[in-house]
Amino acid sequence: MNVDHHDLHHEFPEHAKTIHALKTANLHFGRLLDEYNALTAQIEELEIKDSPVADVALEEMKKLRLKLKDELYALLQAHQA
Repeated sequence: MNVDHHDLHHEFPEHAKTIHALKTANLHFGRLLDEYNALTAQIEELEIKDSPVADVALEEMKKLRLKLKDELYALLQAHQA
């Protein structure tokens, strides 16, 4: 199965330096990033193994990942300003 990678560096390659800087300097950003990465790994593992999981459960996980990505992006944008 072909699985798209959704780590933050793939999603926002233009912000690679900022991601690294905020990861080490901003505790809130670091926690959100850890949660985002853990959730992304869990989703990708389920997709790779084609694990039996309810569509609703997988969709909820993806919605949470999107919410986290939005929060992380907002922090990246605020840092750029």
